[in-house]
Amino acid sequence: MKFTVSSSLLLSRLQMVGKVISSKNTMAILDNFLLQVNGNKLTITASDLETTLTTSLEIDNQEGDITIALPAKLLMDSLKEFPEQPLCFDINPENLAVVFRTETGNYNFIGQNGNEYPKAPALKEENFKCTIDAGVLGAGVSKTAFAAATEDLRPTMTGIFFHFSNNGVTFVATDAHKLVRLNNNTVQTESEASFILPRKAANMVKNLVASEKGEVRVSFDDKNIIFEMPTYHMICRQIEGRFPNYNGVIPQNNPYEIILDRHQFISSIKRIIAFANQGTYLVKLSISTGKMTLSAQDIDFSISAQETIPCQFEGEPINIGFKAPLLIDILNGISSNEVRLQLADPSRAGIILPLENEENEDMLTLLMPMLINE
Repeated sequence: MKFTVSSSLLLSRLQMVGKVISSKNTMAILDNFLLQVNGNKLTITASDLETTLTTSLEIDNQEGDITIALPAKLLMDSLKEFPEQPLCFDINPENLAVVFRTETGNYNFIGQNGNEYPKAPALKEENFKCTIDAGVLGAGVSKTAFAAATEDLRPTMTGIFFHFSNNGVTFVATDAHKLVRLNNNTVQTESEASFILPRKAANMVKNLVASEKGEVRVSFDDKNIIFEMPTYHMICRQIEGRFPNYNGVIPQNNPYEIILDRHQFISSIKRIIAFANQGTYLVKLSISTGKMTLSAQDIDFSISAQETIPCQFEGEPINIGFKAPLLIDILNGISSNEVRLQLADPSRAGIILPLENEENEDMLTLLMPMLINE
């Protein structure tokens, strides 16, 4: 069995698909790529049992079909050292001996029976289907993923919540300290449906759509989600359970509204943070008419810092404290040059909004305050 393929094209697909492979697989065969040759098409699959990613590419000089598992690390480590050139694969279907030939040499190794590779799960006949622009999907995941929890104490909070309705698609992520909710009204569905996308799969989606254009077909049932793109096909297990009632924690009727330059705000926090207690990273915001004073201190080391920046605000002064790294994360996730900070009192969550949303988007971020000593 023989075929020829471009070295650079093969490597780029292997590197993308290979991101699914876990460093601690429960089955040895999952350390391999599954290669399936059918006609002039080569299909490459990688899986960690939770997520399965597949891509296809055209090949030349094909003689015979085969299904075989090949060692992922060996393939990628060797191919990344080759300049662009045709690779000629010669596979013995009897003993699965593999030889690939280049302009300068021959490389030999042994594959495994591809039929032993785990099959990807299939969706139930009753499933939800919709299409979403690759750019919209990428923006939704990119702008919310950072807010998802990294600890597995509450599994439903470690992923991104997708909710589809006739009003659009909503992406939400939270770790109970910060929250991001992004609505996009370009994706409208007749019925409502939702799922929680795991963190690893979300990162895969973000990477995949960065190079994809056009529509992504999304299908899911009560257990699995499929993303069908022009170049890649991914199926992953969704996180089961009920996502927190995120709308219930968003404070309403916030009488304090402050508008300020986002870049200036970030820069000021980054300068102040070096003087904050390295255990709490507490930064205090003191807001009064026309200005915001940021301050931090570490009593143990007798250090402190204070800086004042202009803002648009009129009203009674208010003081509130936030954890600086989380505040920076939220501000970095907003694209608008100016942000609107809405507050009620020092004990309630602060809402941070872009002054101008991207087209068809409505973004809201929330950050829980920290106790400050007045």
